[in-house]
Amino acid sequence: MKVEKKNEKIKYMVYDVESVPDIELIKSVKFPSENLTDVEAVEKFKEQIRLVTNGTSDFIPVTFQYPVSVCMAMVREDFSIESIELLGEPEFKTSEMVQQFWKNVEKTNKDASIVTFNGRGFDVPIMELMAYRYGYTAKRHFTDKWAGRFRFGAKHIDLQDWLSNFNAIKMAGGLNLLAKLLGMPGKLDVSGADVHQMFRDGKLKEINEYCIFDVLDTYFVFLRTKVLTGEITIDREMNLVKQAKEFIKNEVTKRPILQKYLDNISLSEASKIRLASKF
Repeated sequence: MKVEKKNEKIKYMVYDVESVPDIELIKSVKFPSENLTDVEAVEKFKEQIRLVTNGTSDFIPVTFQYPVSVCMAMVREDFSIESIELLGEPEFKTSEMVQQFWKNVEKTNKDASIVTFNGRGFDVPIMELMAYRYGYTAKRHFTDKWAGRFRFGAKHIDLQDWLSNFNAIKMAGGLNLLAKLLGMPGKLDVSGADVHQMFRDGKLKEINEYCIFDVLDTYFVFLRTKVLTGEITIDREMNLVKQAKEFIKNEVTKRPILQKYLDNISLSEASKIRLASKF
């Protein structure tokens, strides 16, 4: 009962997924008759992708990946952060992450929206495919016409989709650029391209810490979009940033890595306002 009461005031669920190639699936679907090592299978698949894309990409499709980190920030109706959670902690088993994710989405009040950056292109479909794989129910998500599967609905706010005028332009620089424009850390020591090697090296904890940083960056970008739409003022945004920094400080004891995030917020609130008006 306590959890349900808590979730009644949640309006937004900001989340991010980090994933790795599903090597066994790649072998069985792409190279069933070949006796390839894990490294050979991934590299051969990437080479095929490079040929198809004229060398512009070797990104393995979402259908051939699975999550190793899912982070969710629960945000109240007033846009303040209530909690940040690494799903499946401390073991970070994929099946547990996926189950917990869909339980969070389904049990949170029906007016709540998920918030992502490029979620339509990656974070939502990978979690849908994982629900398919494990047989987890997400009834509201899949059947409610206003739910997060529908591009122009209010239940999924994909910041990349929205800021790019629904892909009228390429959002070059991505979340990293948008976060840094606000004085937030953006990418530090790790980027998405590093995750697979980190996973091979057994750095699952570090991957999950990186995922928290992406969720925080997404949250701050989300706040600025609400200034653009007039739902909050710039002064309200600055107050929310202060509150968020206090929230992060209080989380440092639990997650010491968050001190690094705080240390890399480069602009004061006043500086951000001056920056916004200097052009």
